[in-house]
Amino acid sequence: MCTLSKKESRAPTTCPGLDPNSGDGLERECSRKPEQKLPEHCGVGDPTPEFSVSSHLSSRGRMSKWFWDSAEEGYRTYHMDEYDEDKNPNGIINLGTSENKLCFDLLSSRLSQGDMLQVRPSLLQYPDWRGHLFLREEVARFLSFYCKSHAPLKPENVVVLNGCSSLFSALATVLCEVGEAFLIPAPYYGAITQHVYLYGNVRLVYVYLNSEVTELDTRPFQLTVEKLEVALKGANAKGVKVKGLILINPQNPLGDIYSPEELKEYLEFAKRHELHVVMDEVYMLSVFEESLGYRSVLSLERLPDPQRTHVMWATSKDFGMSGLRFGTLYTENQDVATAVASLCRYHGLSGLVQHQVAQLLQDRDWINQVYLPENHARLKAAHAYVSGELRGLGIPFLNRGAGFFIWADLRKHLPKATFEEERLLWRRFLDNKVLVSFGEAFECKEPGWFRLVFSDKAHRLRLGMQRVRKVLTGAPQMLEDPPSSQTQEPTGQHN
Repeated sequence: MCTLSKKESRAPTTCPGLDPNSGDGLERECSRKPEQKLPEHCGVGDPTPEFSVSSHLSSRGRMSKWFWDSAEEGYRTYHMDEYDEDKNPNGIINLGTSENKLCFDLLSSRLSQGDMLQVRPSLLQYPDWRGHLFLREEVARFLSFYCKSHAPLKPENVVVLNGCSSLFSALATVLCEVGEAFLIPAPYYGAITQHVYLYGNVRLVYVYLNSEVTELDTRPFQLTVEKLEVALKGANAKGVKVKGLILINPQNPLGDIYSPEELKEYLEFAKRHELHVVMDEVYMLSVFEESLGYRSVLSLERLPDPQRTHVMWATSKDFGMSGLRFGTLYTENQDVATAVASLCRYHGLSGLVQHQVAQLLQDRDWINQVYLPENHARLKAAHAYVSGELRGLGIPFLNRGAGFFIWADLRKHLPKATFEEERLLWRRFLDNKVLVSFGEAFECKEPGWFRLVFSDKAHRLRLGMQRVRKVLTGAPQMLEDPPSSQTQEPTGQHN
């Protein structure tokens, strides 16, 4: 559990060769000095926050309310003062929520076509809780094609439900006993803390990754089997039973892509220790740099432990439809599939949505020839624009070609290397009407890292980065327009 207590860390160091004006600044050699102390390698989440007593709520209810009060402050503030070009031009620009807002024109056109609007009696009745067979068959074909599986995936191994948040919650509940834990590399998408705890009362063991490049680490925040082993031993020493490993690929918030060799190493580690592996591949079609060669875990010729490997995907990120609430699980373990399907009584999709998703996923021509090429082009242009602005500000960052976000190093803008100072900087951004995400929310051990989401339209990015510049430099400056591919909609479309 990610507690919100204040944390201390060593002061940020200036690493030899770190040049924010040449590339991203973190991909260059950055060696740890011999006298620098190695940070701890793991931490165990402790679900014991202090919250006010309410006579109206159970202990679980008070915990749920505490999560909401502590974790949603920026999001609630944003929704009370949301930027609108016409109605609220001085409202908050959201560079904090990982949503793709670049392709509404393409999606609205496709989702408005006649084949999406059919209504049949079966769609208005209770379905198989795993999902309608026609949808599970389409999901299996879709994942077989885009994950490049060696053999066709099977519909009976598919379960569909309303988003990956529900899927994390369901898997935690059916795989772990109360108080048991998952390993997870940190920094990580912080909402997973709530997903696994609120229903399942399952904890997280953080495998801390560090920004410095050492003799053993060839890139910043690199995950290795050695770090997994140390974290597992640390949890065992504290009496915490670990039942699984959560991996996000492409990773959020780092944007890292695990190579097939790395995936095999992680899966072999899990097999040695009889751990389940939950693979979150929700950004698998949002890799906009073709040279990266992303590989799904389902593309591996042989899974070391197929009965303990569970893969999730959703339309929320890759198709920019986070509000549609569609997620899917693929697992060869029929006991796990059945147990998760039972919970779909509370997390199922309406028949009408299931029909729409099936129609969308089967339209391979539209996906391959219209949507994906244009989506990747727009993501690439938006990423280039925000990257350029960060370089202009002298801000080092991880330069990846996947996902919707940039992991930026603002440590030099903290008077002291503490999470209190990090939150004060975050508050300054919010006071200047731009919402970003601070590193403590991702359980980053080093104060001063922030996630900036770039998957938005040009005028909002331009204004958002102008406000970021104002906070970091103390004075507003006019920024150059983003590339033309970002400033214009396709012919006949409007902002």
